[in-house]
Amino acid sequence: MRILAIDPGNRESGWVVLDGATHRPLEFGKTPNTQLLADVHARAVRFDVAVVEMVASYGMAVGAEVFETCVWIGRFVEAIAAQGVVAELVKRQPVKLHHCHSPRANDSNVRQALVDRFAYGERNFGKGTKAAPGWFFGFGADVWQAYALGVYAADRIAARASL
Repeated sequence: MRILAIDPGNRESGWVVLDGATHRPLEFGKTPNTQLLADVHARAVRFDVAVVEMVASYGMAVGAEVFETCVWIGRFVEAIAAQGVVAELVKRQPVKLHHCHSPRANDSNVRQALVDRFAYGERNFGKGTKAAPGWFFGFGADVWQAYALGVYAADRIAARASL
């Protein structure tokens, strides 16, 4: 099973397609939203399950970028639905709790939890080098959060299957 996970932004989004059984990242990138939307519509990105990070309000004032991100979330969900898949919307809080067991975790804590799980003891956060690529070779900024979301989804699917 291939899982598409998207960490949306107002202009660009981090995304990962990962193998649901092994959690191995198959495809990933930080792509302009218009391109990612076109790729999903054109079936250039293949997936069986999709999860999209949803914004959450914690009572603070937000800027226009947050509302623009909300529009893109809706467009991604609609494009995914056109492929016959219902996208699950997941807020960041459950993802942080899943990986770090703390609601106070930040992005670097989540990244370290992923490295500890999939590339323990490897240098350079498991990225490796061009000559010897690691599990996370090529990962950057928002791709880490998209991957964390995808692993969260894969783990939840596996837990439901074992019941």
